[in-house]
Amino acid sequence: MKADIGLIGLAVMGENLVLNMESKGYTVAVFNRTTTKVTKFAEGRGKGKNIIPTLSLEQLVENVAKPRKIMMMVKAGMPVDATIHSLIPLLDKGDIIIDGGNSNYEDTERRVKDVESKGLLYIGTGVSGGEEGALKGPSLMPGGSPQAWDSVKPILQSIAAKAGPDNKPCCDWIGSGGAGHFVKMVHNGIEYGDMQLICEIYDILRKGLKMSAAEIGAVFDEWNKGVLKSYLIEITSEILTHKDEDGQPLVDKILDTAGQKGTGKWTGINALNFGIPLTLITEAVFARCLSSEKDERVEASKIFASIKTGELNKKEILANLHDALYTAKIISYAQGFELIKKAGIENKWNLNLGDIALMWRGGCIIRSVFLDKIKTAYATDPDLTNLIVDPYFTKVLLDSQNSLRIVVSDATKAGLAVPSLASALSWFDGYRSSNTPANLLQAQRDYFGAHTYERIDTERGKFFHTNWTGKGGSTASTTYTV
Repeated sequence: MKADIGLIGLAVMGENLVLNMESKGYTVAVFNRTTTKVTKFAEGRGKGKNIIPTLSLEQLVENVAKPRKIMMMVKAGMPVDATIHSLIPLLDKGDIIIDGGNSNYEDTERRVKDVESKGLLYIGTGVSGGEEGALKGPSLMPGGSPQAWDSVKPILQSIAAKAGPDNKPCCDWIGSGGAGHFVKMVHNGIEYGDMQLICEIYDILRKGLKMSAAEIGAVFDEWNKGVLKSYLIEITSEILTHKDEDGQPLVDKILDTAGQKGTGKWTGINALNFGIPLTLITEAVFARCLSSEKDERVEASKIFASIKTGELNKKEILANLHDALYTAKIISYAQGFELIKKAGIENKWNLNLGDIALMWRGGCIIRSVFLDKIKTAYATDPDLTNLIVDPYFTKVLLDSQNSLRIVVSDATKAGLAVPSLASALSWFDGYRSSNTPANLLQAQRDYFGAHTYERIDTERGKFFHTNWTGKGGSTASTTYTV
């Protein structure tokens, strides 16, 4: 009997996806470059299951039914290209290669074209949920060759998490080319933002209000019963109440240097490329960069130890932290979906933003009840210019924006860094402003570089240049936007 699908790469995510597929009734052929992992898996977690161990790519391909579906769970970058290069000669027309890693969407765009030129099909799918999600049901975001979707849909939707009253799979077709990996990238960027916002609130409670880890854990536990209910809020509460062997909070013993694998950085870079003000998420990435400068920060703390900061009003700030966090979270998602929307238009992906929100309701790291509100917003108005102008989110912001102001102001006076909370507020005030100081900026650009400007008393699209000094002449540079 031949396998329904083959999988390459038996690290934690790969192993768990195989076990997930097998538990749904599929036979899976497996291969790993280090073949001892194949044997260990077959004799361990995979023993007695419908799993076919293979010790070469040739064996793997021979043991998968046509049209073959071969999924790669290997490190992003060159290892993916090398695996594709090795697979192509072994496959037949119509076979499908699936990349389930965190690949850069531009690499996926390139690979789709290359693989299709060989008569094969290609899918790049985001997989979110970590090792537990991979085993029990992740959120999957597939894109690539549209002709491949019908063949892989039954498998991917069966292993995906199910959410909502309709028990809908957290997996659906995103779009052509690199659409799936782009959406996964933004998902990870939003994850950076969510985590940073939670950490800033934690910092206010821990350093500003001198609350114990357990006390803060109880606060997050309470918040997890309302509009902030989410996986990240839930695990934050559990982390804060977890004790080390000596009975002390483990979180207090963890070094404050954060790692990252690049998807948050890619999100920021793409926001710049598409001209989207993704301020909150980008600040979250920079916060991780700053955290890595531990030795420098320790020295700086000694140099600036004489700075006197204000004290927090415990009663006032506690009353506003919840709403400040929810307000900033809305702004983070508004920025993220603005980036997805822009990329979808530019790449002609025909994205359904509401359906993307539904795919994140279960299995993934950012899963939360909040995502249903996003689905409703885009279902009501698919052409919504920005999430915050949806009636539900508008009302929340009108009711809660002052809480964000109080928290950012008080934290700043107390000398606590709140980069993502502050950037959320600045973006909101900029977005709701009918006039910004960019008029002066345009005058400056025209003064030193003859870059031209538009006037408020003429129609849009008509550009002017002023000879500001009487010595610059009347020649203007070409007008363009990067």
